[in-house]
Amino acid sequence: MRPVALVPVYNHAATVGAVVRALHALNLPVILIDDGSEANCAAALDALATAPETALLRLPTNSGKGSAVIAGLREAHARGYTHALQVDADGQHDAAALPAFLAAMRDAPQAVIAGFPRYDESVPTSRLIGRYATHLWVWINTLSLRILDSMCGTRIYPLAATLPVLRALPAQSRMEFDTEILVRLDWAGVPIRNLPIPVRYPPDGISHFRPWYDNLRISWMHARLFFGMLRRLPWLLARHRHVFKKT
Repeated sequence: MRPVALVPVYNHAATVGAVVRALHALNLPVILIDDGSEANCAAALDALATAPETALLRLPTNSGKGSAVIAGLREAHARGYTHALQVDADGQHDAAALPAFLAAMRDAPQAVIAGFPRYDESVPTSRLIGRYATHLWVWINTLSLRILDSMCGTRIYPLAATLPVLRALPAQSRMEFDTEILVRLDWAGVPIRNLPIPVRYPPDGISHFRPWYDNLRISWMHARLFFGMLRRLPWLLARHRHVFKKT
């Protein structure tokens, strides 16, 4: 196994350096994906990319988090890596939990290792409400509780299983990517392991979530997945029957 860390970045100059240092402390190579950042962040990324085991992939314009991660996954595969650890650049996820993710990857190399948040008191109530709505749709669209949280930005992808699934995603993908890729990987029969990760929301944190625009895209994504689930309904039901027989 050859894992690499992918860090999609859009104007997180103040936090991305600490994220990269934490990943290097775990002996992980890093691919930074600059999603059209402004000049100060672009300069910070240029400086980080001079360190050993750090590559920089620069997208010409801001295309969204999903598009940045997709570009990073394809770059990681082209460089011969077998697994990609996706980590957000804002530093909200506790890097102390990452060794457990890497251990789970070694134990189950064919599985997606998906984080589910353990929040402290800093989490905005609106974020929790929005996440539960998405959880409900994910459970409907997979007919299961296999995915505990589809929106957490920390997860490990097995690249051999993930690359074919990317072809089913829209040409441009933004905040809805994290959810859609996990549902489609579950549909593809890729095992999913869920691990907790502490999450904090600093008062000066930067969020690129645009409530009206991104919620509209997320709603359309859930509708698209729902009709995809209906097409797969016989197979999903048969899959459940197979699991019940085994147990």
